[in-house]
This record gives sequence, structure tokens and C-alpha cells, in this order.
Amino acid sequence: MHKTTRRSLLSSAGLAAASLPAAQALLAPTAAHGAGHAGHAGHDMSGVDGGGHPMSGHVGGAAGPTFRAGETVDHAANGFHPTELLRDFDWGRTRRLPSGRVLREWTVHALDKEIEVAPGVTFPAWTFNGRVPGPTLRCREGEKLRIEFVNGSAHPHTMHFHGIHPADMDGVAGQGAGLVEPGGRTVYEFDAEPFGLHLYHCHAAPLAEHIARGMYGTFIVDPRDGRRDADELVMVQAGWNTTFDAEGNQLYHVNAIPFHYMHEPVRVRRGELVRIYLSNLLEYDPVNSFHLHGNFFDHFPTGTRLEPLELTDTIAQAQGQRGILELRFPHLGHFMFHAHKSEFAELGWMGLFEVVA
Repeated sequence: MHKTTRRSLLSSAGLAAASLPAAQALLAPTAAHGAGHAGHAGHDMSGVDGGGHPMSGHVGGAAGPTFRAGETVDHAANGFHPTELLRDFDWGRTRRLPSGRVLREWTVHALDKEIEVAPGVTFPAWTFNGRVPGPTLRCREGEKLRIEFVNGSAHPHTMHFHGIHPADMDGVAGQGAGLVEPGGRTVYEFDAEPFGLHLYHCHAAPLAEHIARGMYGTFIVDPRDGRRDADELVMVQAGWNTTFDAEGNQLYHVNAIPFHYMHEPVRVRRGELVRIYLSNLLEYDPVNSFHLHGNFFDHFPTGTRLEPLELTDTIAQAQGQRGILELRFPHLGHFMFHAHKSEFAELGWMGLFEVVA
């Protein structure tokens, strides 16, 4: 009997050999992890162009694997749009303390939510504020931060922030604020340090499942004197393990929806400074990567230094690693970006920059 795997979906031969029930079984959650969540995954993801012709290979322009032409997910039903997430920064609420110091506050809710991750394929996600990735929390170095976490999920959760903070604010079960049960709430309070690009994610066990289901987000601490003006973009690399098995992910993405930025390229202006806050929250695979076509970028690992480490067009990130990329596009047109692991790219982790005048 033919065994359908994520790799068999990468070739037209594999797609032809995989029956519709087998493809549905591969891409839909199992009953043990949420009956009724199974999507309709019998879509040929090898892709076709606008004229209905098959597309394959690693070539320029919009050619390459995508979902069938015209098929996209329902962003309105999902409650978030990956194009909007790129430039959506949540600065919270601020007030001045008697000491003169700024207190910045947020309220973040854990919510269980079905997300359409591919046309006709839904996934039982666990989210922060009903979106994946969660809100991009942004502040300035030296501020006092206060995050009220409300657990509206059916499962225990925490918020663990990368950065410097007291032990009882670490968001780890059995320590300080600890595990927050369904219906419960807690408050995390710490100073904004060091400046740089950081993360937050759930730290409840089993940790891999909580992260893989979508419980992660970006946490940016700006330097006291800020950074140069730029068109700023947030990109979070991750994947969807739709079968919850040991084989790992069947879909890969930036900002939740595979191939989204192939359907809706990221529009930037020629000559304008572009700053990308790039992080990797991919579970079940040890390393991810980012490659840009037709250009190079300055790389600032973790964003904790103001001088770039290197000028390059490709970087690798293990889970939890992140970096700031800065570049200008000298030429008009479409430029691809994707994981340089071809398997990840062909299962969703690719997109396009559209450079305009």
C-alpha cells in the first residue's frame, strides 16, 4: 500500500499516487486531537499558473509551487490577515509613574480557535488574542512592562518572555506566576531589557505541542534612542503539523498561512530602507532558514547590537533564534524569499517582494 507522506506531496507523481482519503488523512487533524476538525485536503498543492498550466521548479517571478490558482484561505473567518500582520505593532497602553518612568501595559488572552491553514483545511489552534502569530508587543528600553494574561482556553497555558526578568516572572509551571488554568489570569511585570528582537511563547507541557499549535509571538524592545526610520516588517517562521504525528510538519509558513506572500506579495519601495524582524518558532524540525533573491541584507543577530554581523543573502536559525535584517532594493520587480531548505519552500514557506517606484 502506498504510504502518503509530506514528501510524497512534493511531486506530481506523489500527488497522483495519493488517494483523496489518504491526502485528507495526511493534512487533517486526527480524531484524537479534535474530532470534527478534519478539513478537505484533497487539493493539488503542486500549483498551477493563472492560465491553468502546471508550475514547478525554482525559477523567478511568481512561478513555483502554490495552492491552485485563485484558491486562498478565508482570512475574515480566521480573524487576521497575514499582510496586515507584517506591519501591526502593539504598543499597548502607557502612563507615567510618580517616579517619571513609563509603565507600558497589555492584556493578552489565550483562545482556542479553528484556523484555515490551507484552502479547505482547518486546524485546531491555540492562540494569543485569536491570531497566529500572537500580537507583536513593542516597547522601549528601560520602560516598566506589565502584561495581564487571561486564559480563555480549555487548556492550561503560560507566557514565557525571552529577555531579562525575575525568576517569578518566567512563565514556567511551578514557579512564580506559574501555570494559568482555564478561566484564570495572572500578571507578568518586568523591565524592558535588553534592547533587541525577542520572543514570547507558551511554556506549558508538552511544550512542543503548545508552540506548534500557534502559541508564540514577537516581542520588540527598541533602543533608548531608537533605530533609523524604515519600512518595518515582522516575519515569524513556523509550521503546521496537521496530523500530530512523529513525522512532523506537513505545511510551512511565515505568519501562519503557507504561500500567502506568493498570492499577495509584500510591497516595498525602491531605495527605501526595509527592516525585517525575523524569528523562528518552527517545531519538529531542527533548523530553518531565510534566503532572499536578487539582493543582500545586513544581519543583526537578536538585534542586541547596532552594528551588523554580516552582509549576506541567506541565514539559518534554530528554534528561538531571531535576527533583524536591513536592506534596500535598488531594482523594481518581484524578488522571491523562502527557506533555503527546498522541502520547506515547496510546502509553503515562500513569498515575493514586489518593489515599486
